[in-house]
Amino acid sequence: MRTTLVIDGDVLDKAREVSDRLRAPLRRVINDALRIGLSEVEKPALKKPYRTSPHDMGLKGGFCLDNIQEVLAQAEGEDFR
Repeated sequence: MRTTLVIDGDVLDKAREVSDRLRAPLRRVINDALRIGLSEVEKPALKKPYRTSPHDMGLKGGFCLDNIQEVLAQAEGEDFR
């Protein structure tokens, strides 16, 4: 089947290099690469869950985190506004 594709220059250069190295037709190299690439695209991404470790930040007693205005006033002084 024939179709027209616009291939970036760097991709075409790489395909030609592989074609020359393997002594295989460019058409076969591109078709094989597309088959491999498309099967990889279809696979679900297997990502590790992101995990963090808690660290003691040294929050001093007396800070009530329920009221942000109060926290800012205690941390930065009354003229934070």
